[in-house]
Amino acid sequence: MPRRRPATPPRGQVPPRQPQRSPQGQPPRRPQGPPPRRYTSPPPPPGANEETVVFAPVGKGGTATEEKPAPAPLGKGGVAIRTAGEVLITLGLVVLLFMVYELYVTDLFSAGKQSEASDQLDGEWAHDRTLHPELVDGKAFARIHIPSFGVDYNFTIQEGTDDAALEVGPGHYKGTSLPGEPGNFAVAGHRVGKGAPFNDLDNLSSCDQIVIETSTDFYIYKVLPYDDEVKGWAGGKGADPKCKGVSTLRDPNAEDGGAYSETFGRKVVLPSQGTAVNPVPYKGADVLPKAQQAALLTLTTCHPQFSAKERLIITSVLTQQVPKDQVKDYGDLLSKIGEA
Repeated sequence: MPRRRPATPPRGQVPPRQPQRSPQGQPPRRPQGPPPRRYTSPPPPPGANEETVVFAPVGKGGTATEEKPAPAPLGKGGVAIRTAGEVLITLGLVVLLFMVYELYVTDLFSAGKQSEASDQLDGEWAHDRTLHPELVDGKAFARIHIPSFGVDYNFTIQEGTDDAALEVGPGHYKGTSLPGEPGNFAVAGHRVGKGAPFNDLDNLSSCDQIVIETSTDFYIYKVLPYDDEVKGWAGGKGADPKCKGVSTLRDPNAEDGGAYSETFGRKVVLPSQGTAVNPVPYKGADVLPKAQQAALLTLTTCHPQFSAKERLIITSVLTQQVPKDQVKDYGDLLSKIGEA
């Protein structure tokens, strides 16, 4: 039988290679040599065993955010602590709002009321020059000036010391003397909020002047000696021309100092000690007849600041009375009394 020739591939095509076989018809063996090196992955970096952080998918232009596990639920103790914290924060906010109201909002309200009272008083004085006009609860009848607090310091004085009167300005203790009279012309005023007319009373010193203006006169009072100044007053500060007319009010013939032995320019007492505004301070109402009483001015306010625990008492004595027809105005008065 004739031997077939292998088929010839078309022109341009490479014929496939036929695998070589060993004489026995088996595939050729690979050459002997070292085995090929195998790839070993590197050791994991530190922290590789930590939980993988997963970021929430975001849209185009967004920012990936870390998806954190939900917090563990609070136990009974944790809930109680959280509730207590929320209550304390709420109470703190309430207190803060109350302080803002007392210090600033009430000042605004009182400033408006004080302005109205001052304008009304000026209008009445322009038409009526009565020496002692009829006193009406809550209505202004006088004005207080304290030169050492500045030429612009002045407040109307209302009749009465109830809340309505003190929201306008200082209030006159009903039943106490009137300006210039023997006895004790007593006036109360707020120290914090509601205009705070007596905020700086503790800055007064002995012999500082306090001027009470009425429709007809200016009454000039000077603060009495303080407790630690009484002894040796005449040869000490009392000899200063600024203290002219100011004495200790002590009776040299009385062993205990007499009726005014408890009266000082500055004193701090309990709110229950209402005798501070008696005709003779801290003594009974009948300790001296009216004709023998000194003409005093007593100012009272809460003490210390932001507290009503005690009362600060400033007591002064009348040293001069200047009719309004002798001066042009309050500024002219200051120049005449050496406070301009």
